[in-house]
Amino acid sequence: MEKAQRSQASEDADRPRRSWKQDPDGVRTNILQVAREAFALRGLSGTRIDEIAARTSTSKRMIYYYFGDKEGLYREVLADAYRRTREAEDALELEGLAPEEALRKVAEFTFDNHRRSQVFIRLVMIENVHEGRHMPDSAEMSGENSSAIRMLEDIYARGLEAGVFRAGLSAVELHWHISALSYFNVSNRATFSHIFGEQLFDEKGQSILRRHVGDMILGLVLA
Repeated sequence: MEKAQRSQASEDADRPRRSWKQDPDGVRTNILQVAREAFALRGLSGTRIDEIAARTSTSKRMIYYYFGDKEGLYREVLADAYRRTREAEDALELEGLAPEEALRKVAEFTFDNHRRSQVFIRLVMIENVHEGRHMPDSAEMSGENSSAIRMLEDIYARGLEAGVFRAGLSAVELHWHISALSYFNVSNRATFSHIFGEQLFDEKGQSILRRHVGDMILGLVLA
């Protein structure tokens, strides 16, 4: 009986190792998913690696193996969150749309995507408290190399060529305006609704705000 118990204990201890060897990408994805939720809820300083390990299918040792330390894990969570947002933007089907339609689609998509991605918004809020010290260094995220900026540059250039957009703006400015409107809707919901009520945050209110975001961005750029 005792021998059987020791055998079972050994098997349980080896299970994370087998999982790591058989599906390392799956283990890494699982760690990032759990860590993303933990960091969004408690921030960098309030989250413990032990807590993350207890909720994953791997061990604390494997977390350190993949990410080095808690700060390394937090950095990768941020990078992964931004990567997911960019991938969602890249999946937009804008070919064949007139510049005005394409710009409205980007603006309204961003509003909806931020609303669906509240964990991402919380991570961005937390990293702003840290003054952006842990932001990914990847060149793909910087300035004009960002896929979001390239997408808006293309739309804006087409609008200028067609004579429907006014000159003097930049893709970075457009991205700022779209992000600001969409971000505030999530980041300040708790305080805003506490003061003014929830009417803007039910489905009807959100639908109205989404349309207004598109209206305001177009109002900014139309010739």
